Amino acid sequence: MRKSMLPTLLCLGLLCLGGVALPFSTASGAEGPALDVDLTQEQIASRERPLIEIRSAGRQVFSAPFNELDGLGDGPMDPSDPTRPGGRPTLQNNGLFLRFNGLDSQTCLECHGILSNARIPATFGVGGVGGIGANAFPGVVDPDLDDSERNGFAAIGGRMINPPFAFGSGGIELLGKEMTADLQRSKSHALARPGKRIRLETKGVRFGSIVCDASGECDTSQIEGIAPDLVVRPFGRKGSFITVRAFDVGAMQFHHGIQPTETVGEGVDADGDGVADELTVGEMSALSIFLTTLERPEQRGDGPSGKLSREARRGKRVFKKIGCADCHVPSLRTRNRNLPLSFPEIPEDPGFNVYYEVDLTAHPTSFQRAGRGLRVPLYADLKLHEMGSELAESTGDPLDAWFTTARLWGIADTAPYMHDGRATTLSGAILMHGGEAQDSRDAFEALSRARQDALIAFLRTLRTPRKVGEDLDVYDLFNRR
Repeated sequence: MRKSMLPTLLCLGLLCLGGVALPFSTASGAEGPALDVDLTQEQIASRERPLIEIRSAGRQVFSAPFNELDGLGDGPMDPSDPTRPGGRPTLQNNGLFLRFNGLDSQTCLECHGILSNARIPATFGVGGVGGIGANAFPGVVDPDLDDSERNGFAAIGGRMINPPFAFGSGGIELLGKEMTADLQRSKSHALARPGKRIRLETKGVRFGSIVCDASGECDTSQIEGIAPDLVVRPFGRKGSFITVRAFDVGAMQFHHGIQPTETVGEGVDADGDGVADELTVGEMSALSIFLTTLERPEQRGDGPSGKLSREARRGKRVFKKIGCADCHVPSLRTRNRNLPLSFPEIPEDPGFNVYYEVDLTAHPTSFQRAGRGLRVPLYADLKLHEMGSELAESTGDPLDAWFTTARLWGIADTAPYMHDGRATTLSGAILMHGGEAQDSRDAFEALSRARQDALIAFLRTLRTPRKVGEDLDVYDLFNRR
C-alpha cells in the first residue's frame, strides 16, 4: 500500500526545494493510485492465497499504468548524480518523464506487450517483446544526434536496449540457480584441494577452470564467460541479474521511478516524490511469481499438425553443422521441476530463504518433464561471449563487446533482433555476429542459398506461445473488483 508523504512536502500546493517551487501532482482528490493490490508477503509464504490469485496480482503490478499517487517519477533533481534513479532531471521539468536514462514509461506492459511480430497486424500478449520504439537508453550522456563530431553517424555514450519477452523465464531462472549451485560446489572443491586446478562445468556448459591456494585465495584468470564469483546471471544482455526479481527491482526504479521497499526500506520516501512504500515486498513477490509462471515458447511448423517441414529439419542439421548450436545449445535439463523463490536473495546460495515454490511442469508453464526435472529448450548456454567490435556498445565498460548468448526460442515472432534491435531480419542478425561467433557467421555466409534458406526455415519454427494468460483473463473477469 502506498503511503502519501504530501502533508510534509507541500508548500501552498507546490513542492518546495531550495526556494524553487516545482509542480508535484495534477491529480484531484477523487483519484487514487493505479495499482490496487491487497496482498502481503506473509499471505504468499503461508499459502493463504491460491497461486492463481497471486499470479493475477502480479499481472496487475506488471500492467498497471502507474501515476504520481503510485510514486511514478523521481523527486527533486540531484545535481551531483543526475543519471541515477531518484534524482534525475525530467523533460520540461514535468517531474515524471525523461526517456534517456529511464523514466520512460508508466507500465511494464508498454514495452513488453507484443506476442508476435511475425503476423500482420502484430498480436499482443502480456509479457511479450517491444518494437524498436520501445528501446530503453540507460547511461546515456552527451548524445551526438546531429553528428556534430563528423563521424558519419549519430552516436550516444551509453546503451540502447530492445525489450525481450519474459515467456519461459521460470525455466531460465531454475537453470541459472542450479548451474550456480554446481559452480559453487566446484569452487568449494578447489578450496578443499589447494593447488589442484578444478574444471568448471555444469549441464555441459564449460566456464573454464579455477585453482586455489592453501590460504583460500583463488586464481580466477582461467574462468570463462562468467564473473569471478561463479554466479550465473541469466537475465539482462550483460548477464547482470540472478533472477527475474533482481531484474525487476532495478527496472521499476529505472523505467518508472517506482521504489520497492526492499531496496529503500518501509515508510521511506527515498526519491522525495511524496510517496513511500511504492511497491511492497508482497507486490514484488507477486510480480516475480507471475513472470516466472508465464507460458513458455514452443517449436512448431506451419502445417496443421505443427510438425517441422523437410526444409526446417534440414535447416536444423545445418544449424548444428556450422557451429551455431555450440553456444545456442538447443536444450538444457534441470534436476528439479520446482522453482524455488527466495527473499532476501543470496546470489551464491540460490536455495537460501526460500518462501515459495512453483511446479514448472504444471499449467501454464507446462515444461516437458525430463526424469525428475524438466527440459528447457532455450537455444542458449547462459554464458557471456565476446561478440566483436561491430556489436560493441559505447559505454567504456570492459564488457562493451560481451553479451549473454541470446535465447533463440520464440525468435520467429520477435523481430527486431540483436541486443539493440539493429537487425530486422534473421539472416541480417546472423551476419552481424563477430568475435567468438565469427567462424559460424562466415560459415553461414559461405552456404548455398538453399542451405541458408533451410536454416532460416528452421529458426522460423521457434515460436512464442500461441496465447498467454487465458486462465488469468477468466479469473480476473469473475474475481477482481
